[in-house]
Amino acid sequence: MLGITGFAFFLLAVFLLNVTPGPDTAYIVGRSVAQGRGAGVVSALGISAGCIVHTLATAFGLTAILAASATAFTVIKIAGAIYLIYLGVRLIFAKHEDVDQDVQKSAQSAPKSLHQLFMQGFVTNVLNPKVVLFFVSFFPQFVAADSQHKTLAFLLLGAAFIAMSTAWNSFVAWIAGSVTQRFSGKPGIKKWMDRGVGSAFVGLGIKLATSHQ
Repeated sequence: MLGITGFAFFLLAVFLLNVTPGPDTAYIVGRSVAQGRGAGVVSALGISAGCIVHTLATAFGLTAILAASATAFTVIKIAGAIYLIYLGVRLIFAKHEDVDQDVQKSAQSAPKSLHQLFMQGFVTNVLNPKVVLFFVSFFPQFVAADSQHKTLAFLLLGAAFIAMSTAWNSFVAWIAGSVTQRFSGKPGIKKWMDRGVGSAFVGLGIKLATSHQ
């Protein structure tokens, strides 16, 4: 389908990434705790809007740069696979106090309007270099080098990523006062979630770095 490969694994990886508490989760939970569920949902929508920018940049930017060179596309995929392995290793050996501290800081900060919450989530996501690197390294792993529809493939992957992230982040905002805080407040649970996602990224990176496609 449009040169997309391993779409089921892509969906699984996105799901695991979403359910692992991180900076976005901390921001959404903090705002939900401080200003209510609506504030958390708006914050989540701002983050999703930022992901739309990254999706468009990846789809049109990478396609334009790599369209004339299958070799360049392969180099990008190998570099991306190495970066995924790096992310996975960091998750596996990560410390687990930062998210709780971020939640507390966000919850204690001054109340903001819904527009401010949306823009803060949007700007923070768009300007985060780690998010840029993730999109550039993650998406090409699921698009065949010889695909004639790379732009559409990237857009479809981005749409799936954004839909799943928006749904999960909105869910997090809705239950932030109970379940999410319990998960983020237990280092043991977060540790194994991080290790699971990290192992998936390492495995994916190794598989794709050694594949012949």
